[in-house]
Amino acid sequence: METVNFTNRFGDSRIERRAEALLKRLFQSGSRTIQSLSFSRAEQKAFYRILRNEKASEEKLIEELSHRCSLSAKGKIVLAIQDTTEVNLINHYNRLDRSSGVGTLDGSFERNIGFKVHPSLVLDASNGFPLGFSGLRIWNRTFDKPTKKERKYFNQPIKEKESYKWLETSQKTKTCLSEAEAVIIIQDREGDIFEQFIEVPDNKTYLLIRSQVNRRLSGGEKLWDKLSTAELAGSYSVFLSSDSHSKEPARQAEIEVRFIQAEIQAPQIKGSLKPQTLYAVEAKEVNSTALEPIIWRLLTSWPVESFEHARLIIEWYTCRWVIEEVFRLLKKEGFDIEGSELESGWAIRKLCVMLLDTVLKVLQMHMAYHMPEGENPDISVCFDTEELQCLRIMNKKAEGKTMALRNPYKATELRWATWVIARNGGWKGYKTQRPPGMTTIWKGIQRFYDVYEGWNLLKDVGTR
Repeated sequence: METVNFTNRFGDSRIERRAEALLKRLFQSGSRTIQSLSFSRAEQKAFYRILRNEKASEEKLIEELSHRCSLSAKGKIVLAIQDTTEVNLINHYNRLDRSSGVGTLDGSFERNIGFKVHPSLVLDASNGFPLGFSGLRIWNRTFDKPTKKERKYFNQPIKEKESYKWLETSQKTKTCLSEAEAVIIIQDREGDIFEQFIEVPDNKTYLLIRSQVNRRLSGGEKLWDKLSTAELAGSYSVFLSSDSHSKEPARQAEIEVRFIQAEIQAPQIKGSLKPQTLYAVEAKEVNSTALEPIIWRLLTSWPVESFEHARLIIEWYTCRWVIEEVFRLLKKEGFDIEGSELESGWAIRKLCVMLLDTVLKVLQMHMAYHMPEGENPDISVCFDTEELQCLRIMNKKAEGKTMALRNPYKATELRWATWVIARNGGWKGYKTQRPPGMTTIWKGIQRFYDVYEGWNLLKDVGTR
């Protein structure tokens, strides 16, 4: 894994050093509040200046973020997962400068104000380990943006639509991951845009998108109809956890799988575009008492010629939950970017980029805990030599007197550190318990660095 390096990025070595210091402090403190994460008034002022400085621009921060991802993905088969969230700054409506990178958001409430965030999170396809962000688009709508009707939305060129974010980020991902062995770009139904299937796939870049439209096929049939009547390829059983949003209980689900190859016609309004040959996979929950049984119809340019291929496509698509975890930690259940009291939208947007980088490290620790020996990342991905010394001391305290409460991992592995950090975050450490979650790890990091600061002070006193 590549470490943060802003050298020659901003054209000013002082700003570059301060930016690296701010990124480190965001991770250590678990806070997005500059005042609370700074050790001195001078440092606080320096961090505020970075967020205001035009040299340390949003674009430059994103470039560095993507460059690291590019290096980490070399030679690997990777999944690039896209999704969109919004940062709603409604609670700071009266304080925010309207001309500073903010605008209206979804919904009719006129005080909804903020900006949109559309990242592409890259995972190693072999083990799910997060490698970085291959693209990140942040934008704001104007306060006087015309309605879809006023803009004649359906007749607009794709590049003039907000949905172009999917295609644009896919193209940036191709550039960023040009040295990967293969790239599978994964998107939800919003990404079901016909132009993507024409412009994005190549000999090592593939699309995997959940179908939103029952598209016309060259034979006159409709995609969903043909898919649902295709021969059953196989079935499997999977345990589904409870879902607090949909109120669905935990259950053992039986999933039937079908797949076809089909030539898909362009929408009639885009009749000049050529048909595209794709594979379609259906995963359908059967014999279920759920309110909304699972039915996924997935379009992909990755060849699907067997039940095993179809299962792989479904498995890759389920990795979308990882980017939801990123948004959750960025917002209410973690750093609470929407609670930022900075007065400039541009500054909050730059802080958002840096926080996404910080969330990535928490995510890496979380994912490392589930990875097998031999594939587990080195502890240096998140911690330096001095921090490791402190972690070893804390590990002794975190371990119990019985074998059931011993850290079972090698001290060179990142999951060893995750075990120690999670214990500090309130996790009990027994294998019979659920593994530690992202929020527990995030809290544990904060507590670790509180101890680490005191440990360093004690060392300094001891050497005088």
